Formats: sequence, C-alpha cells, structure tokens
Amino acid sequence: MAILPAPVQNLINALARLPGIGPKTASRLAFYLLRSSDDLGEQLARALTELKSATGTCSICYNITLAGQEHCEICANPQRADGTICVVEEPMDVLAMERTGGFNGRYHVLQGVLSPIEGIGPDDLKIRQLVERVRNGEAKEIILATNPSMEGDATALYLRQQLLSYPVRVTRLARGLPVGSDLEYADQNTLLRALAGRQEIS
Repeated sequence: MAILPAPVQNLINALARLPGIGPKTASRLAFYLLRSSDDLGEQLARALTELKSATGTCSICYNITLAGQEHCEICANPQRADGTICVVEEPMDVLAMERTGGFNGRYHVLQGVLSPIEGIGPDDLKIRQLVERVRNGEAKEIILATNPSMEGDATALYLRQQLLSYPVRVTRLARGLPVGSDLEYADQNTLLRALAGRQEIS
C-alpha cells in the first residue's frame, strides 16, 4: 500500500471532515489541487483564512457579517419591516428566504436546532436572545421557519411555548407539495401536511 506524503494526506483528512465529502472525493479534490496552478491553491488558502478572521456575527439577529461590523446589512436597513421576525436555523436559510424576494422583515438565526442526541439544548442556541427581542416589543409576528424535520419541529414547538406569554403572533411556514411534483411521488407525511394545509380557491 502506497504511503502519501504527509501534506497530501493531511489535506485529504481535512477535506474528508467536511459534510458530504467522503474519503474518495477528498482524495480527488486534494490531487486536483496538487495538479492545479499555484494561484488556485493560494486563493483557496486565503479564502479559508479570511472565512474566520474577516467575518463576525450580527449583534441583533446573529447572521453572518463582516468582522468589526456590529449589524448585518439586513438589520442595518431602515426599509425592512420591524414588526415581523423570521426565525431560521442557519445563515444559509437567510439566503434561501432572501432569494424568494417575498419577505421584507427581520431575521433571527438560532445557530442550530435542539438535538438531545447531539447534546444541543436551549442554552446552546440563540433562543434567549429571541425571547428578549420579543420582550422588548420588537415584533408583532414571529415566523418559525425551522426545517420540517424532527429536530426542526421540536425546536419550533419549544419556541412556541417560550413565546406564549407575550402578545405576539407565532406562525409556522406552510408545508405541502412542491410545485411541479406528482402526487404519486409524494411521501405520506408530505401528502398529509398538504391536505391539512389546504386552502379555499378564490
């Protein structure tokens, strides 16, 4: 069995720790970088370094922002509606919501979901900070936009319970059949949720 030089093996090991990348893909990426121009490797190294050193967290919504910048672009935008806060799991979810162009409110990024199996409890997320925002009267509606998974549903339920004593409307994103799909390919839970969330045709 051939032994790779330590720098190559170290890169393969590091890449294999990334989600969705197994040992084979990690090896292919490492050897691609080894064969590529020095410029690509340097750009990648610089981007990885700046990923941590040049980014920070918004002090209001906990979305990603530039280092040294207290508020993200959304929180700093006076044209956004203050009365609605959309609660999401991760910063990537903010990007997904923004791509729709249909939401003009504020966000709150939990930085994860409740997961007892992984040892993630309420104190590990930005739940207390959300409750504080509601207590301060920032919002009239909280949209719970956690993922439709066991952990996402459990987190949404927990948040609902935490907000019961406040005069705020708490809603959950609707679920159902994706546009362009066929009924025969939908799973049972999706069909049940689509049926329960049916709307009158006007």
